[in-house]
Amino acid sequence: MRQDPAARALARARPVPYWLDAPAAEPHPALVGRVEADLAVVGGGFTGLWTALLAKQADPGRDVILVEARRVAHAASGRNGGFCSASLTHGLANGQDRFPAELATLERLGRDNLDEIEEAVERLGIDCDFTRAGELAVATQPWQLDALRDAAELAARVGTPARLLDAAAVRAELDSPSYLGGLWDTAGCALVDPARLASGLLRACVTAGVRVHEDTPVVRLDGQRGEVTLTTPDGRVRAAHVALATGAYSPLLRRLRRYLVPVYDYALVTEPLTSTQLASIGWRHRQGVGDSANQFHYYRLTSDNRILWGGYDAIYHYGGTIRPGHDQRPATFRLLARHFFETFPQLADVSFSHAWGGVIDTCTRFCVFFGTACSGRLAHAAGYTGLGVGASRFGARVLLDLLAGQPTELTELELVRTKPTPFPPEPVRYAGIQLTRWSLARADSRAGRRNLWLRALDRAGLGFDS
Repeated sequence: MRQDPAARALARARPVPYWLDAPAAEPHPALVGRVEADLAVVGGGFTGLWTALLAKQADPGRDVILVEARRVAHAASGRNGGFCSASLTHGLANGQDRFPAELATLERLGRDNLDEIEEAVERLGIDCDFTRAGELAVATQPWQLDALRDAAELAARVGTPARLLDAAAVRAELDSPSYLGGLWDTAGCALVDPARLASGLLRACVTAGVRVHEDTPVVRLDGQRGEVTLTTPDGRVRAAHVALATGAYSPLLRRLRRYLVPVYDYALVTEPLTSTQLASIGWRHRQGVGDSANQFHYYRLTSDNRILWGGYDAIYHYGGTIRPGHDQRPATFRLLARHFFETFPQLADVSFSHAWGGVIDTCTRFCVFFGTACSGRLAHAAGYTGLGVGASRFGARVLLDLLAGQPTELTELELVRTKPTPFPPEPVRYAGIQLTRWSLARADSRAGRRNLWLRALDRAGLGFDS
């Protein structure tokens, strides 16, 4: 019996994230005892790291402590595709739907933010393969071409450089028989090794004087008498201000549970391509790529010429459960592998070296939202929906401005002042998400036509995508 090509290609895939498959550095010690700080940062992902670092850079005398429940970048910050996008709104179309009056401002702030990340990486000497290659959106069905043309017109209106490509031009960039057209955002996305970026930011934090404690989950938060107290298994932190940057994990503020759901995203990485294999697909500009379906794939080259291939399935578990066992989903891996070979039939002999999944935090507007608590002494950011590698630095700036308590350009943004529509409680939440996933798949199979459920969500301002 002939073996399924997807099963063959996955046979040796290691069940760990490619970026984290390296000897780990010695952890920073867990917090023991009672300490005080001017600013406590909860969460060692990109938002927390940037918040701690920017706080110390702005005021070297400020006493900053960062606590992480496991290891820095263990969660979404080390398990993503390494797309560092300028977009703060999960793409132009979503930004136009949610924040039309300030989209041009948000695009300017996003491009400035990406420039500042690039400058920081160079100044701090962070070796993370930061490459400003841009991002290529490809159409694989005729109905997607109209969306690309609309996106090109919108990009031109807000001053974002983008090139509309016909089938021949897009296949000259990256050769797949499935491509019918493309839109190349030439400067709005960088590719990075996210784990090495996080490691570099951690080193910069420590050098700047941030006290870092890993393996230190916060189990309780109390705000009273002009300070916030964080309780951990073996210690306690009293801080004048707290930045909460835990994403989808165990929100310490009960109110956040209404706005966030943890969704599992999955990815594969191939063995390094040979020079012949790479030549068969081109990709000389090494852009990040995403297709234009509702259930989409994202993919890119790594520095050693592997292809990272992820997306499509977005899995929500009833009750929002987060478990290590959910990181592996063989059915999704097989589906992703089949899609890979359909996209690149010339790579039929390629095998996958890594297969993994992990949680991203999403909300009903698909981009970050903010808030404060404890009489303004605590600020939180969450809901990046997979585009947090770049937007997290912007999020850190907003958190620090909110904690400072003075109006700024950032705190006056509608993006910052407003909240997404909350999710309903279970079991309606689960049923609604599953109905939406089914409806999106159906729309992809029916030339993009959205059914009654999706049109109702559009009218309600929810506009779900995968």
